[in-house]
Amino acid sequence: MKITSIPASCVVRCIYTAFCVMLVLSMPGCGGGGGGDSGGTTPVVPVVPAQSSEFVVLAWNDLGMHCLNPTYDTAVILPPYNTVHAQVVRRGNPPQIVTSGVTVQYALINNTYSYGKRSYGQFWDFMLQLFGVSLPINTGLNLVDPGINNSLSGNMVAKAGYFSADGIPVTPVNDSNVWNPYQVVQITVKDGSGATVAQTRATVPTSDEINCNRCHGANAFQDVLTKHDASHGTNLSGNKPVLCANCHGSPVLGTTGTGSAGIYLSQAIHGFHSTVNPAAACYDCHPGPTTQCSRSLAHTTADGNCIACHGNLATVAGSIASGQRVPWEAEPKCVSCHPGVAQVDTGTTLYRAATGHGNLSCEACHGSPHATVPTSQSSDNYQAIQYQARAKTIASCGVCHDGSRGEGSSEFASEHGGTSPRRTTACNVCHTAVSSTTANWPHAYQWNNR
Repeated sequence: MKITSIPASCVVRCIYTAFCVMLVLSMPGCGGGGGGDSGGTTPVVPVVPAQSSEFVVLAWNDLGMHCLNPTYDTAVILPPYNTVHAQVVRRGNPPQIVTSGVTVQYALINNTYSYGKRSYGQFWDFMLQLFGVSLPINTGLNLVDPGINNSLSGNMVAKAGYFSADGIPVTPVNDSNVWNPYQVVQITVKDGSGATVAQTRATVPTSDEINCNRCHGANAFQDVLTKHDASHGTNLSGNKPVLCANCHGSPVLGTTGTGSAGIYLSQAIHGFHSTVNPAAACYDCHPGPTTQCSRSLAHTTADGNCIACHGNLATVAGSIASGQRVPWEAEPKCVSCHPGVAQVDTGTTLYRAATGHGNLSCEACHGSPHATVPTSQSSDNYQAIQYQARAKTIASCGVCHDGSRGEGSSEFASEHGGTSPRRTTACNVCHTAVSSTTANWPHAYQWNNR
């Protein structure tokens, strides 16, 4: 098939990554410039592929990057543990979030087992000593639903407004023995008859670069234990493997309080290194120089904006010590940089757990923390391209216009609002008709144009 009906400029604009080619083949045109009073080009009616579906499914990983230990026979910080959420939307006027009458399945693509790859099998070999439980290989811990131990494929559990698979033991090595921290999961929605009604893909990121060898040498974890024993009179080296959270509180592993050591693990690590190596960069550890934690194109600077949001090593440790911050439970908020916009201030609820427009998760439209769309990884942009043919936030005016705010509220109402709109918009990913009232739009149309 030749792309003969699409101008080359449109192909460049709409093909963000190779996997969206088939979506673009059917496009009569693509989103033009912002247009309007300035004499710009009037946008061409875009194709919104989601319009051909009764259901759409939006899926995301709860964090932009999970970390796991490369080995589990010495010092252990984090297990293989990944969480995927999904929301199923029945398109309509208004759309409806569906949690009954459908089954949602997940499956890592070309990644069906973890035990036997590199040294990850040590997690199961030493699981009882480290975590106090014994599970079949290739099944993971579950801090949310302890009785459900997920593998690399299975059914997601229906929650209040979404589906979830917690504690998937994903490793960054696929079945072809290729190391890739950006693993991909396929989400499939089936109705009561077993027919597939929606399907998508999402990134399941996980990196094992957190190995401390830049400062601690080739046998880094042993060096950490040796130095800890010398400084604190412990005998960790004689009781390997050691889970750091056994003594230092680590809420990410479900512990409460500072632990028997009287100091959170995050405070201990950041505070100690702020004095012995204040020049250490965030990407030395989070999770490492190759993967790096933040990959959102709008938020990534040379250091990933880490310090701008979280503070430096001393600030992180000091804010925990003073009680201003509980690690993993009190993190920076979007409103700090995006004030005055409806639904951005989520109060004490973190972005990763917050909901907004139509009770959709913030991540359903924007993407995971540290990986808000568009990102440098094509797999993060898959859903945006699948549903609206452009790697932008779901329902962004930027799908068609040069700016994310389009022409303005009056232009939107006259061109796109009502039950018989003149022009299709990215809102039609979920809505079959769009309200002409600005207050009903995502964030009440108060975001900054960019």
